[in-house]
Amino acid sequence: MSAGNRAPRGRIMHVDLPESELRTYLGSGREPADFDEFWAGTLAEARSVPVDATMTATATPIVTLDVYDVAFRGFGGQIVRAWLRVPAGADRPLPTIVQLHGYGRGRGDAVENLLWASAGYAHLELDTRGQAWSGSRGATGDEAGSGPHVPGFLTRGIESAEEYYYRRLITDAVRLTDAARELPLVDGDRLLVTGISQGGGLALAVAGLVPGLAGVVARVPFLCDFPRATVITDARPYREIAEYLAHYRDRTEAVLDTLSYFDGVNFARRGTAPLRVTVALMDAVCPPSTVFAAYNNSPAPKSITVWPYNGHEGGGVDDDMLALDAFAEMVG
Repeated sequence: MSAGNRAPRGRIMHVDLPESELRTYLGSGREPADFDEFWAGTLAEARSVPVDATMTATATPIVTLDVYDVAFRGFGGQIVRAWLRVPAGADRPLPTIVQLHGYGRGRGDAVENLLWASAGYAHLELDTRGQAWSGSRGATGDEAGSGPHVPGFLTRGIESAEEYYYRRLITDAVRLTDAARELPLVDGDRLLVTGISQGGGLALAVAGLVPGLAGVVARVPFLCDFPRATVITDARPYREIAEYLAHYRDRTEAVLDTLSYFDGVNFARRGTAPLRVTVALMDAVCPPSTVFAAYNNSPAPKSITVWPYNGHEGGGVDDDMLALDAFAEMVG
């Protein structure tokens, strides 16, 4: 195939289920009996340490927004960072968008990612522990170690749910909502959560673990229906799990058991906040059936936007506009 005929990265032809079947697909059904107990214990342990949220004004050349460097205690009491951006001169609590990032991304720099605050919201942007190697920089490491793993994060600590990387990251995301409610410029009754890809999967997790959210927008979410995702696509990051199991051939059931505690389908079953999801039918990174599995299991008031000819880029700026419309509806 010549360079001029190559499909855009992350796009394939329709090789997943027909859309009519996607609309009813419910996923693998793999859910641990102690799922709720596991997460209740994890969050109780994290909340035994005060969140200690602080915000420090950060000078930038952006005159339309004020930016604050936020620090709080996440998993294990570790200091985790975030940005808070608000319209310049804001002096009262605002409806707030908590943004969680895609695979490899950190919170970036103070002058990046200005859309949500420019639209009048307070915008809290989580720094993804240990990542920040693709597209945006970060300032939060991952203090925990792990056993053998394929480079990346999907197999880091996969030997057990207690040691798995995403236990730490999901806890950080939940703790950011705890921290948000301590910040004077955040209206804790109008708290919105959003993310793309990994961030979308994290948004589903937060929705399943945090009551009282005003709404959730999950765009082409990752981390859903692991048993199907790991065999239907050869794209990274899911391929990390397949490569791990190709070496550790006797661990398949144990690995799938670990992953079931972090599956967006299981979190989606527990979320009640209004939910908007986007999915792309040519997405090789997050196959559409895995996204529909989470969406179809959600009992929340919900809607899904389908992009038939897009890959993992989803709806791009159209998704931005969709999210802004959804946020306005969710906070009245």
